[in-house]
Amino acid sequence: MKKLKYIFKNLSFQYKIAYISLGISLIPVILLGSFIYAQTRRLLIEREETALKGTLNQEVANLDYKIKSYFAAMDYIIWDENIRTGLSKTYKDNYDMYLTYENIIDPLFLTIRSLHSTIDSITVYTDNPIYPHGNVLRPLSDIINAKWYNNALKKTQPFFIISDNKKSLYMICRMYNKNSTYTNIFRITINTNSLFQTSEKLLDESYGFILLNQNNEVIFQYSNFNELKYRNISAEQLINTENSQKNIAKNFVIEHSSLTSVPWRVVLYRPIKAISNSAKQITVTVYIFILLCMAIVLISSTLLSKVVVRPIMDLSKNMTLIEQGDLEVTVEYNSKDEIGQLICTFRKMVEQLKYLIEEVLKSKIAQKEYEMKALQAQINPHFLYNCLSLINGKAIMSGQDDISQMAQLLSTFYRTTLNKGKDLISVKDELQNTISYAKIQQLMHSYSFDIVYDIDDSVYSYIMPHLLLQPLVENAIVHGIDHKESPDKGILTIYAHHNKNSLIFKILDNGCGMTKEQCDNIITSESNGYGIRNVHQRIQLIYGPEYGLQYSSTKGLGTCVTLTIGKNPKRPIE
Repeated sequence: MKKLKYIFKNLSFQYKIAYISLGISLIPVILLGSFIYAQTRRLLIEREETALKGTLNQEVANLDYKIKSYFAAMDYIIWDENIRTGLSKTYKDNYDMYLTYENIIDPLFLTIRSLHSTIDSITVYTDNPIYPHGNVLRPLSDIINAKWYNNALKKTQPFFIISDNKKSLYMICRMYNKNSTYTNIFRITINTNSLFQTSEKLLDESYGFILLNQNNEVIFQYSNFNELKYRNISAEQLINTENSQKNIAKNFVIEHSSLTSVPWRVVLYRPIKAISNSAKQITVTVYIFILLCMAIVLISSTLLSKVVVRPIMDLSKNMTLIEQGDLEVTVEYNSKDEIGQLICTFRKMVEQLKYLIEEVLKSKIAQKEYEMKALQAQINPHFLYNCLSLINGKAIMSGQDDISQMAQLLSTFYRTTLNKGKDLISVKDELQNTISYAKIQQLMHSYSFDIVYDIDDSVYSYIMPHLLLQPLVENAIVHGIDHKESPDKGILTIYAHHNKNSLIFKILDNGCGMTKEQCDNIITSESNGYGIRNVHQRIQLIYGPEYGLQYSSTKGLGTCVTLTIGKNPKRPIE
């Protein structure tokens, strides 16, 4: 022991640091080695549960969307006035029946099928004495013996039935018509292979998927297990809580979820063995990484002395502060060696960086202001107002109210847009400018969309940079409502409120919406003209990086853009 103590005492300082660091490192390594496998396996299972839950929720949302689209299609059919009339009247000749087939039933059913590729056929069964028409119109007697017939007579809401061969899903609904004595039952036949195609691609390998109705009957089941014992797991074993806790839960990670559109339940399960196998590889990788770290500690401790490490650590901490925005050099080192030269060069670099940041910021602000000046200078205000006033007078004299309204809206829009060359405008005038523009678009679109206002009057007295809201409204109309695919009327909502420190504006539309990738890139993408990216940059240059635009969107449902600015700009605007 004395000999070891003597040897250690006479070692160089660098080796002392190396051996002390290595000895200290061995303690957590030993503890980590004995603990790592169990923890890794547990974390993998927890991660798999989270992943399965996320995958399941995504698939449930996908199925809900499809089921809701079938409900919408069925509602569209049974409430179509032409269909209701065609199935309710008594026909006097075959030609009249032919017109009903040709002009009403076939076009409507063909349109629905073209919009839903998973629909194989649409059939209406009726006791109206009309001639059958292929598999589109059939006599009610064809389904009297069907097991779902009595249920269809009792219900006026759509319901689903799985076919005997499990290859088709029937959506059944009776058309209620108090003005008709005839019974009409519609059946939409949905191809289950197409409907559940995404369910077969949820995971790469070793998983099972089961869809059950409210009676725990299997609507769809899929699995891709390599081992035979996993293939024989039944739906009853998975949904039986007591049995699952005793046997199945020991071997599987199981997640349940329910659809919101129909009382169905989805079960997604995966063998724990397939998950834990990867734990061994991760454990080996971690051990290799630990050994590598120990080697790095040994080499680094041997090569670097305390005198060298301390100023470098101080320099590193100072660099971290600068990275966070604090451009002040706090490290002190008076030596003339290489580290001293490095710190001196670093100090000069930070000073140059501060100067360049100020110059770039001023340049960007000036550039944005010049862009606005150039945009305003493109129009001669007096000439424009005189022309619009003349158009308005002529329109009033001619009794053309729409033209008069358009001229007045254009006058208001450009008067507030030009704003006498000023960059600041009251919130009231900015909203008036935006609303005028929206009404102009409404006239140009023949009132194909409505405008809804949710504006707190107390925001009117605040001041803001102008021309922030109009590009957002234009984007919502041109890229949202104009591309709307659903049959309901377009709605544009203009929202303005405030909280303690901020003014909050929202422009909402129920147009075509965007994918998540499009939504994430819209603010950073390049665009022609004075667009979204320009608005976002102006706000952040004036108010700071915590303000700007935020987009949220759902494909097919619509988009919401939120504009947040401070009540007092961080720099004055001339």
